[in-house]
Parts: sequence; C-alpha cells; structure tokens
Amino acid sequence: MPFKREATGDSSRLMWITADRVFYVGLLGAPTVRTMGSVIVYVAVAGSIRIRIDGGEWQTTEMAVVPPYVPHQVLAEARLINVLKIEAETVDLAALPAELRGRGAVQAPEFVQLVRRWQRELAKNGALLDLRQLDFDCAFFGRRLTPPRVDRRIAAVLERIKRDPSAPAIAEECAAMAHLSFSRFLHLFKQELGVPFRSFRTWKRARSLLHYLNTESNLTHVALDTGYPDSTHFSHSIRHVYGLTPKDIFAGSRGLALYDDRPSPQLNPARR
Repeated sequence: MPFKREATGDSSRLMWITADRVFYVGLLGAPTVRTMGSVIVYVAVAGSIRIRIDGGEWQTTEMAVVPPYVPHQVLAEARLINVLKIEAETVDLAALPAELRGRGAVQAPEFVQLVRRWQRELAKNGALLDLRQLDFDCAFFGRRLTPPRVDRRIAAVLERIKRDPSAPAIAEECAAMAHLSFSRFLHLFKQELGVPFRSFRTWKRARSLLHYLNTESNLTHVALDTGYPDSTHFSHSIRHVYGLTPKDIFAGSRGLALYDDRPSPQLNPARR
C-alpha cells in the first residue's frame, strides 16, 4: 500500500519524509535566518534562487548547498522551491557526492534536472507509488550515502533521541546511559558529531514537527506532544530553526501532500 496522509489542494506541493531524509516541494516563506541540523540542498523549481550563508554575500544560482547547523537565508524567484534535507549524523560528510560538498551556490546542472524530474514525478504519481519500497538515496544520488563511524556509546544515545525526539533527553541521563562522566560525554558527543548535544536535541525536536503538518489539532497540543514545555518555548525554538513561527509553517502547509514513512502521529493526552 502506498503511504500517504490525504491532503487536499495543489498536488504539486508535497513532502516525502523518512527518518533521515526529506524532499520538500513547497512554499519557502520569509527570507529570515534559519539554522537546521541537516545537509540542505535548495534547487529552484524554475528561474533562480538567492542565498546568503552565515551573513555573507548574497549569491544567485539554480542550486545551493548549506552544511548542517549553518545559519542562512534564501529567496526563490518561483512561487515554490525544491528542498532536500539529509540528516548530518547519518552520513560521512567527507564522503558525500561532489554536488553536496559545496557551500552556497553550486553548479550541478544534471543534479538540478534530476531533482526537477522527481518533483514532477511525485506531483503526478506520488499517491500511486509505494515510496517505502524506493530507496531515497538511490533515487537522488544513485547509491546509498556512506554512513559515518560513530562511537558506539554516542550511537546508542543518538538512536534513543531519534526514536522519540519528544521524550526528555537530559544530558546527564544520556551521559549515564553511555557510562561516561557528564563532561566527558559532552566532549565526546561534540567530537563525534561536530555539534553540541543541546544543538542536536534542539534540531531533532524541531524536525519532529514535520510529521504533524497534516494533523487536526491546535498548536498548543502539538507543542506539548513534540516535547516543548509550553507554547512560548515552542514558538521561539521553531522560529530559530526554521525562520518561521509554527503558525506560519502550518498555514503554509495547508493542502500539502505528505508522504510519511511512519504512522500518522496521535497526540498523546499524557503530555498535555
């Protein structure tokens, strides 16, 4: 069976999301600063895009790459934009395909055309495809991307967080789980992933919001179910990551066709 949460509206706006990958075709929103914990590839649907990396100069291009956890701003000439997101902890960044190892504007016309072909294919036939049988990496890159070597103790903590991003994951508890002192755990975590524990947790919690875009619930309940203590913290954290408020994200996602590899989330009354 194809997996899809029904959505009404423009079928050209869609998101294919797996545990470690996202392909999004949709609205971009305001060109505010956003900081996400994945390798991000922006590809213009038509015309060009403009991108500014970490406060640098604006660049005009058809395709741009942003390394994980790097602040950036982006504008699109067309109404929609293509975005690929690859979770940083799942790949060896040094072994990425050549087109993904850039920073900012990248010249990769063949990859641009490939992304646009998938954009058209999913817009036309997404509801008919069983995307669980389709390997995301092979579809876009022709092979499985090389995973990194991560200390097994840190890998166990990563798995715990990814399994349930909304669950409390206090650094002290994770250190105990890894049988490390608190300071040693924080040092080893950053050494292995290249990012502080807190930044990783912030990103994973914010990323989990994407699974809720087609749920029928108010934002307060979504905030609590995704692990935020209150609506204010939820709004501030999401805006820091995506450059948009949760309200704007949900408004811009109306009618989005969502292809998700996990069941539709059920809001948990115990977290309300």
